[in-house]
Amino acid sequence: MGVAVGEERASASSFAITDVVAPDALTVPQAAPEPEPRPSPGDEVAASPLRTCTISAPAADPRLGNFAGHVIDLATGDTLYDRNGATGQPAASGMKVLTASAVLAALGPDYRMSTRVVAGAEPGTVVLVGGGDVTLSALPPGQESVYVGAPKLADLAAQTVAAYTQANPDAPAITRVLLDSSYFPEADHWDSTWERRLMGQGFTAEVTALQVDGDRSNPRAQTSPRSSDPIGRAGTAFAQALAAAGNPGGQPAIERGTASGGAQLAEVQSQPVSQLIQPMLRESDNSLAETFGRLLSHHYGLGGTAASLTDAFTRALAGYGVPTDGLLIRDASGLSYANEIPPAYLAQLFAIIEGNPAMEQITAGLPVAGQTGTLRNRFGGANAAAAGAVTAKTGFITNVYTLSGLMTAADGSRLAFSLYALGPVNDSARPALDTLTTAIFSCGNNLSNL
Repeated sequence: MGVAVGEERASASSFAITDVVAPDALTVPQAAPEPEPRPSPGDEVAASPLRTCTISAPAADPRLGNFAGHVIDLATGDTLYDRNGATGQPAASGMKVLTASAVLAALGPDYRMSTRVVAGAEPGTVVLVGGGDVTLSALPPGQESVYVGAPKLADLAAQTVAAYTQANPDAPAITRVLLDSSYFPEADHWDSTWERRLMGQGFTAEVTALQVDGDRSNPRAQTSPRSSDPIGRAGTAFAQALAAAGNPGGQPAIERGTASGGAQLAEVQSQPVSQLIQPMLRESDNSLAETFGRLLSHHYGLGGTAASLTDAFTRALAGYGVPTDGLLIRDASGLSYANEIPPAYLAQLFAIIEGNPAMEQITAGLPVAGQTGTLRNRFGGANAAAAGAVTAKTGFITNVYTLSGLMTAADGSRLAFSLYALGPVNDSARPALDTLTTAIFSCGNNLSNL
């Protein structure tokens, strides 16, 4: 160690000679050894940029309730801002970003859902077997539902009549249709944490493997009341389609049942996952999200149960390299307040999405601030400065409002962000989130964590 300032040093006058001695017998004081050099770090410490742009005021807006958020600079990977970002919270429909990412990883962009008809065990009986395709449409050919390009029940019925007639030329009449929706467990058709009013208000249907048009009363309207019996509604529509397709027995009776290994008579398939992800995100389609979640469960051999979703999702998402140990997944749509998705996880996942060409369907499906999807009517007034520059997934359930996505900030930097307004909050949280997002847009890479 070095010598301390003010340390006393020995001098010649401090030695008293009491006896005269020969010069060669004198003892001369030795000089103090040189101090060891101070240790220095082996590598120079890189300078950290001094960021000076604060969002403390809009982040403290009481309309945001118990605010949590996380912002990442995509060029450097630096966390620019964090408030309780590591804490698991309900993400509302931000959950659908995880669903889209998991489906792409596990099922792949080309995966299609199938709806089949097989021969029944008894004469005159066929079985309509649901495979989870909520886009299957009961509208006649030439008319489009909210799922443009969806397969038609009319096509399935025409195939069925032709195949059944060929297989049973002496008794070609179909007199009974069994409805097999066993691919999704009946006990999991509705989660206990969901609000039943959402079904009547038209935001979601029961989660059944067999239904048509997402069980909407008006297939052309994204938000349309759903029924209490989506399986029966699909069965009635199919029976009518069989009659319209020329079934010699007219409109057959319908009842619940299961397939028993009969020969396949007909099949129609959904559009590929790569196309369905976009309307799921853009319009926040809960029914599509839930069917994707159950398909993930089946992919991993977990039976399509709601209880298996955390397991199925963490397996699918693990390959992206973002730790999944903080995730608790109750549903695939985000309707449940029991989901636990840390804001930091969503922001980090968006950072992966940004740089992965295989996930471009997700960025293509995100609503654009002030322009498309669930953001088409937001980011007005002073917040219009960020309109068109922010692509993000909105989220809303009781006492939870979220906004998570990507932006090109005013300084040109690319940022990933995830912002949660947590209860008690109301609809006023939406403009507050927009204002906060616009403040982040204005700060860009100069965003301070203070």
